[in-house]
Amino acid sequence: MSQSNAIRILIADDHPILGQALTMFLQCEPDMNVVGHAGDGREALEFFCQHQPDVALMDLRMPKMEGVDAIAAICAKFKRARIIVLTTFDGDEDIYRGLRAGAKGYLLKGAEPDELLDAIRTVHKGQRYIPPSIAAKLAERMASEELSDRELEVLRLIAKGKNNQQISNVLNIAESTVRFHANNIFGKLNVSDRTQALVTALNRGIVRL
Repeated sequence: MSQSNAIRILIADDHPILGQALTMFLQCEPDMNVVGHAGDGREALEFFCQHQPDVALMDLRMPKMEGVDAIAAICAKFKRARIIVLTTFDGDEDIYRGLRAGAKGYLLKGAEPDELLDAIRTVHKGQRYIPPSIAAKLAERMASEELSDRELEVLRLIAKGKNNQQISNVLNIAESTVRFHANNIFGKLNVSDRTQALVTALNRGIVRL
């Protein structure tokens, strides 16, 4: 296949070595051509707007602009954008946010090389690529009760080590209200205390340290 007909691919990842290795690997495929490498989300957005690649491989955690925000911004401008999340994060909230932002595929960096190639070709055809293990976690997330915006604020402050009184001061709400939100968080995450809530939230990708 000539380079003009090859799938034009953008790689967005803040690890240069990984980006170079991916580029070398994909360039060996006759139907693929890596047209650029972005080191952060903002650069990925700018490159996509300028060059409009056929498929973008997007990491979730990047400086300046996170992958989810870059995906949402790209999809707002280009309704037919084909983006695959390629990341190490497999928490159900990470998966949910990535796909909700507009990604058409979700793949872990530990996937087999042939699976990555299959994902790129599948998404390029306009289809979704969601492996069974990712689909199962997504289904679990869809079935779980969602935290409210206020509960997320409280949870993020818990993750920063704030106690109820400190959270009360930061959010300008009563300490009893903080306890009410904390109990709701525990119930929705199916845990019994702050430590369990934090561990669960970190594992699922709901909050980060």
